[in-house]
Parts: sequence; C-alpha cells; structure tokens
Amino acid sequence: MKDLIGLMGKAKEMQAKFQAMQEEIAGLEATGQSGGGLVQVTISGKFEMRSLKIDPSLFKEDDVEILEDLILAAHNDAKTKVEAIMQEKTKALTAGLPIPPGMKLPF
Repeated sequence: MKDLIGLMGKAKEMQAKFQAMQEEIAGLEATGQSGGGLVQVTISGKFEMRSLKIDPSLFKEDDVEILEDLILAAHNDAKTKVEAIMQEKTKALTAGLPIPPGMKLPF
C-alpha cells in the first residue's frame, strides 16, 4: 500500500513538473532564417509567428515567389528549433522514467 501511495505522489509531482514545463515552453521564442539571413521569422513555443523581418533588397516584382519560399523556409527553421528545445526539455524531465521508446507525451 505504501508503494501505491508513493507512486501516486510521484505521479502528481511529475504532472506538476510537466505543467511547469509546458508553461515554460509556451514562453519560448526561436528565430529561423533563410536566404543567408535575408528573411527571419520568430515564433513562440506554441508555434505562433511573432515577427517577420524581410531584407528590403528582396522587394522586387520578379522575386515574389522567391520571397514566399524564403518566408516558408524561415518559419520551418524556427519551428524545428522550437521542437528541438521541447524534445530536450522533455528528455531532461523524463530521465530515468521507464517510458517505452517512441511514446509521445501530451504536447
């Protein structure tokens, strides 16, 4: 019975840690870039775009498609960075837990 009570206490503690981690991740920001820094996108830990910076040299009528591609690439770069940070934080929090490989946690 002691083991069950101890296990439940650990589960509640882990739940509180996950909640705190989710709040921390929501406050993160990552900036991705493309075109050698000509386009930069900053997104939050919830993948919301916070800012977009475009070098003025890209504002030419003929380069609209290139600009669109660069914006998408910068956004995807920023998203990859946020996902990597989330993975690191999750791995650190779950270190030592017997979680099966490939199991995704609820975020």
